[in-house]
Amino acid sequence: MSTEIRQSDLRNDNAAIMRRVSAGEAFVVTVNGRPVADVLPHQRDTTRRFVPVDEAARLLSHQTLDRAAWVADIAAVPFPDDVEDPWER
Repeated sequence: MSTEIRQSDLRNDNAAIMRRVSAGEAFVVTVNGRPVADVLPHQRDTTRRFVPVDEAARLLSHQTLDRAAWVADIAAVPFPDDVEDPWER
């Protein structure tokens, strides 16, 4: 739930409002009673883009790969026969 504040309150009490935002509170800023902006806590991107080699090796070491099942899975994919290479045009 967002707290509605006037633009003048944001200007005059900026430090206090930023402390509240950093604590997780959200605000809707209004000008002449009309909402014009949202002030929200920053959402950090927590997606991992790198897995260390030792961790990847540990995770993959528990996998048992069945080559015959993999080949059968690939063969079962219905690829169309009339695929055209766009670079040959």
